Amino acid sequence: MMTDQSHGSDWVSAGGRVVVGMDEFRKEKNPPPVTFHRRELDAILRVYGRMVAANEWRDYAIDHTKDMAVFSVYRRTSEVPLFRIEKNPRLARKQGAFSVVAASGMILKRGHELDQVLKVFDKGPRVVRG
Repeated sequence: MMTDQSHGSDWVSAGGRVVVGMDEFRKEKNPPPVTFHRRELDAILRVYGRMVAANEWRDYAIDHTKDMAVFSVYRRTSEVPLFRIEKNPRLARKQGAFSVVAASGMILKRGHELDQVLKVFDKGPRVVRG
């Protein structure tokens, strides 16, 4: 028999046992994967579009795992990724959740703000000779 004592969304039975809904149990047991939010993906796709127009990138892949989200960019589909844009929430309070990693594994830029991290792909001023 359920009593009207509640602890959040849990119900406590007369025997002191906690009853939890199946949706809540599944979330706790198997947390959803880390994903890019819409604004984050928009910022990444803006950079991707610019690089495709410059004929530097040709393909991409998005992976969502329980620990991180990864946007990988390729020159050709059959190659290893040129760059990986990663979101790792565990690092959010330390170095920052976002990073850009080169094919060699070297971290090119890391930070708390995705827009700042993506500036690694901005071209600097060039000398134009006439």
